[in-house]
Amino acid sequence: MSNAADDFSLLVGPDVLTRNYAAGAIIFREGERGNEFFVIKRGKVHISTGNRLLETLGENEIFGEMALIDDSPRSATVVADTDVTVAPITEKQYLFLVRHTPYFALKVTRVLAERLRAQDKAT
Repeated sequence: MSNAADDFSLLVGPDVLTRNYAAGAIIFREGERGNEFFVIKRGKVHISTGNRLLETLGENEIFGEMALIDDSPRSATVVADTDVTVAPITEKQYLFLVRHTPYFALKVTRVLAERLRAQDKAT
């Protein structure tokens, strides 16, 4: 899904805190509470709900952002397809980015809109 306009690579620089997950690891499950979203620094993940694959994501793409936007439980499960390194972005960091870099909010909104349109086409 990634394109140049929605590249989040600036959030995964060398000094950014990261987490590593082995291939097959569950990063989070549908229904869990979320207080951060993630930028993929390395590897691939897939997002699913029930038995339905929603999307596969790779380097510099984001997932889990809805939990920060509407404070609801996770809407899907995310699993590492390969060994993956992600950068967690907390609500505090998200609010800072939105406040000081308004274009960042537009980028996140574009990702949400693209995903909604793709789901509408799939149903």
